Amino acid sequence: MNEAGQVPASFIWGYAMSIEWLNEELYSAWGQRFRVDKELVRKKSDFQDIVIFESESHGRVLVLDGAIQITERDEFVYQEMLTHVPLLTHGAAKRVLIIGAGDGGVLRRVLEHPGVEKAVMVEIDGDVIELSKTYLPKIAGDAWNDPRADVIVGDGIEYVAKAVDESFDVIIVDSTDPIGVGEVLFTDAFYQHCARILGPQGLIVNQCGVPFMQADELRETSLRRARFFPTVSAYVAAVPTYVGGFMTLGVASKGGNPAKQDVAAVRERAREAGLLGKTQYWTPEIHVGSFNLPPYIAANLPASQD
Repeated sequence: MNEAGQVPASFIWGYAMSIEWLNEELYSAWGQRFRVDKELVRKKSDFQDIVIFESESHGRVLVLDGAIQITERDEFVYQEMLTHVPLLTHGAAKRVLIIGAGDGGVLRRVLEHPGVEKAVMVEIDGDVIELSKTYLPKIAGDAWNDPRADVIVGDGIEYVAKAVDESFDVIIVDSTDPIGVGEVLFTDAFYQHCARILGPQGLIVNQCGVPFMQADELRETSLRRARFFPTVSAYVAAVPTYVGGFMTLGVASKGGNPAKQDVAAVRERAREAGLLGKTQYWTPEIHVGSFNLPPYIAANLPASQD
C-alpha cells in the first residue's frame, strides 16, 4: 500500500519491451520493481488482494495489497530474526503465540525449538494460509502438520482479548503495516491484552517497519508498548527485499532487557536447541549485535532502560 493506505494504480502489471513487471510503491516517491516470470495466483480475499508470482531473482514472491511480503530467496533473514531472537532471549519458551505469519515461515522456525510444547498461530486471512500451502510450500515445510501447531483462522486482537486461561512465554506478531487489516495489531488495547497473557518473563516481538522511511511506526509502537511493559527495545535485520535499509523488530519484555545479552549465554541456548550451524542469517553474535542500533534508529525508542 502507499502512504495513503491505497493500492497504487501501478500495481497493475506493466510492460517494458514485452517483459512483465510488478512495481511496488510503498512510498509516493520511491519504490522497487520485480520482473515477473509467471503469475501463479491472484485472488481478492475478504481482507486484501493476494498475488503470488515466480521471479528469476527471488523465486516465488507473496504480495499483499501491492506490497512485497516475503520472497523465497531472502525470507530466512526476516523469519530467523523474528523467531530465534525472542525465543532464545527468553531461554525457556514452551508456549508461543504467533499472530499473522500466514505463509507459515514463523511457525516453522518456532517449531525448530524442541522446548516449544505448543505454538498457536492466529491468522485473520485463511486465503493467505491456503495459497501459501499450495504455492509457497518451501517456506513452511512440514510445520503445518506438526502436532504442536494449533493453526486458527481468526482475528488476533479478538483472540488475545478473549484469552482467559491461556498463558504464553513469547508472542510474535508478523503483520502488515499499521494500516488496513493490520491496524488493530498496533493499538493500546492489543498490547495491554498481550501483556496480560504473557508470563513473568514474557516477550512480544513485532515488525516495526523500515525506520529510514517509517520512523513513526517504530516510535509510536514503542511508546504504546511502554505503557504496559517495563522494558521496550528494538533490533534490526537487513532484509534485501524490504527497501529502505534495516528492518526494525520491536521487542517489549516483562523480564530483563533484551538489549543486554551475553553472546556466550545465547550460544549455549542455541546449542541446546540444536540450532548452531543450521541458520543462514542468525548467529549468537548477530543476535546480540542486532540490538546495537544506529543513532537515527535508537532516537525513536523511549529513554534507555536498564
